[in-house]
Amino acid sequence: MDNQESATLLARLIGGDFPDDRGRFGPFGGRYAPETLMPALQRLEAGVRRYLHDSAFAAELGHELREWVGRPTPLTPVRHLGRNWGAEVWLKREDLAHTGAHKINNALGQALLAQRLGAKRVIAETGAGQHGVATAAACARVGIPCTVYMGAVDVRRQAPNVDRMHQLGARVVPVESGDRTLRAAIDEAFRDWVSDPEDAYYLLGSAVGPHPYPWLVRELQSVIGREARAQFLEMTGGLPDIAVACVGGGSNAIGLFHPFVADAAVRLMGVEAGGRGAGLGENSATLERGRPGVLHGSYSVLLQDADGQVQETHSISAGLDYPGVGPEHALLKAIGRVDYVSATDSEALEALRECCAAEGILPALESSHALAGARRWARENPGRRILIGLSGRGDKDMPTLSQAFPGAATTTSHH
Repeated sequence: MDNQESATLLARLIGGDFPDDRGRFGPFGGRYAPETLMPALQRLEAGVRRYLHDSAFAAELGHELREWVGRPTPLTPVRHLGRNWGAEVWLKREDLAHTGAHKINNALGQALLAQRLGAKRVIAETGAGQHGVATAAACARVGIPCTVYMGAVDVRRQAPNVDRMHQLGARVVPVESGDRTLRAAIDEAFRDWVSDPEDAYYLLGSAVGPHPYPWLVRELQSVIGREARAQFLEMTGGLPDIAVACVGGGSNAIGLFHPFVADAAVRLMGVEAGGRGAGLGENSATLERGRPGVLHGSYSVLLQDADGQVQETHSISAGLDYPGVGPEHALLKAIGRVDYVSATDSEALEALRECCAAEGILPALESSHALAGARRWARENPGRRILIGLSGRGDKDMPTLSQAFPGAATTTSHH
């Protein structure tokens, strides 16, 4: 893509042209779905257009975000980390939102939408379990029963979140097919929706899938970036030099980035899961290593082999363990507005421990990838102001962390 074409697409993105009427973000996006789902997707799109920016819906959503979710979440200056890195660092604290991550912003908005559309039940998928917990909580709040599909591998490694979903009244279905992680859970959720498109509402958890989901999720998650931008201006009188977020499907990142896209002086950086190494199946660094293709109803960038077979992925963090990425991220990379890099499992673990020791904050393993990427950037660009989206808290990762740091729970150090 040449500079002129990139500039044109960026201007159109800033001007609100994307997605277009076909659900496209430039060459990416669209709606690739079975015929049986087209009426449900069209109904959903009509509902989104009718309600999303309707004043009564916005007022109810705003009230629930304040009184139930606990927004606005704080913007926390972290001076010890900043000193370590040679930078000024702020964390946008989505870990302090109700249920412990950014996922609740989207789950609540879509649950209210499902209620208005007359849904009898809600279907959802989850990887790390945070979207499942958020959906279970939101459906309890709104009064709609919900079923959550979760890969069997993730059910084991995210046991605390499975227990929370049960407590919140959700039915959790372990998926034993395919790779038994997030991709398989999405496949199974789509199957359920195809079998019951009239009464079921599919509450998709990331900025992926067929139109209108990438747009809907971005709109609901942009509250993160709007708040962070206003808070940063109020606290510092200016904007950050860079905003950094982790990227799996990409909902927390698009939520942080979108309100800054028009601010040319603010660099944007997404950090993917570099896993164990560069080989196919060793990581989940889709934008860094993938090629265009269709997955889960959308044309985006995927991790696939030479024959176009979508590959199994690896990340220590269940929420980043996905072989695709949202189509708006694919566009932002193609036009050069966002830099996408990766951090390995070990770099994320190191960043997590540093954040715990320096600031008394236990970040989710997903968010720890953003911390690792930001730390690397800070050392290459000293003295800058860095905003990091802390997408969630690390309580859910304790089983993984106990394995990664054996003996840490039982040893005591004396200074």
